[in-house]
Amino acid sequence: MTERAPLSRKLSAIAESATLKVDAKAKALQAAGRPVISFAAGEPDFATPEFIVDAAAHALHDPANYRYTPTVGLPVLREAIAAKTLRDSGLEVAPSQIIVTNGGKQAVYQAFQAVVNPGDEVLLPAPYWTTYPEAIALADGVPVEVFADADQDYLVTVEQLEAARTDKTTVLVFVSPSNPTGSVYSPEQTRAIGEWALEHGIWVITDEIYQNLVYEGVRAVSIVEAVPALADQTILVNGVAKTYAMTGWRVGWMVGPQDAIKLAANLQSHLSSNVNNVAQRAALAALTGPQTEAEEFRAAFDRRRTLIVEELSKIDGVSVPTPRGAFYVYPDVRGLLGRTWRGVTPTTSLELADFILEQAEVAAVPGEAFGPSGYLRFSYALGDDAIREGVRRLQDLFS
Repeated sequence: MTERAPLSRKLSAIAESATLKVDAKAKALQAAGRPVISFAAGEPDFATPEFIVDAAAHALHDPANYRYTPTVGLPVLREAIAAKTLRDSGLEVAPSQIIVTNGGKQAVYQAFQAVVNPGDEVLLPAPYWTTYPEAIALADGVPVEVFADADQDYLVTVEQLEAARTDKTTVLVFVSPSNPTGSVYSPEQTRAIGEWALEHGIWVITDEIYQNLVYEGVRAVSIVEAVPALADQTILVNGVAKTYAMTGWRVGWMVGPQDAIKLAANLQSHLSSNVNNVAQRAALAALTGPQTEAEEFRAAFDRRRTLIVEELSKIDGVSVPTPRGAFYVYPDVRGLLGRTWRGVTPTTSLELADFILEQAEVAAVPGEAFGPSGYLRFSYALGDDAIREGVRRLQDLFS
């Protein structure tokens, strides 16, 4: 009998999401009765606002939502997204330049599929969200990491990007506020990077899903607002998941030039068709309804941000840049490596994260998931008491 043909080599090379893997491990331990506190998942602990849930409940009784709708999204939702894009990103777009996707991840995947050709190099500022390099690889592109350390607030410079650019460079990933670091580029930094990309004809894929979660009076200026001429070579990715505590509703979107959006729409027509109509109606309510609760969520994140930075900074060997966006803190923990704790000597942040989970029953994501070793990502999108207890355990472990 002939041996079965092999599985896909491309998919076999794709790594599992490290953040979801750590979170799943933490939840399994919790289910087994262990009091694990997880800082792993980027998921708000708040309930979706009731008026959004009510809009979804109402949509359940409308037979129009039981049928196929346009692949690219409900027209009324695309209009609302266009209004948000103008309001928050300073870019006026037609609804025809928008595709509603199954969460931000699908938008990220389709954006790379639309603009990356085999062998193209994609400049990927690091630390980066763990999905980006895998999505680039699925588009047959080559991720080129450009690393900015804690002393740069994890923000890359034009000089670093230019040093990494080759004649194969066609795309730049630009994320502000950042996952995993919470760093936010200044308007001046954003403008300089945008002008550099424009000069060299480089596509920009900018993930703006955290743009409304900013602190200390900071505003996350969109790269297309900083450099309007860049709009014709930029795809914006966004969604309702983080701002409105709607991670499980799976509604995101991508915005871009008509030609790129047409390609992505063709892909989505074969990949998934339309996003769940009830979830789209909920997203419409989120974007057009009162923003009071979203602002309350942001204020709570701000309070928790201050708390976790203050408490982690008390640990000798931990350096904590202050994040000004998103809901993550990304401490430099190289001062803990190579030292012996309870008979164990971690030499990488991966080993350190495993040690912390086993000894303190605290889950954090190691820096290897986002770039170089030596760092840990903590999400502070969990309750204040859980943050205090989790960091207290770390303080005791490394005292």
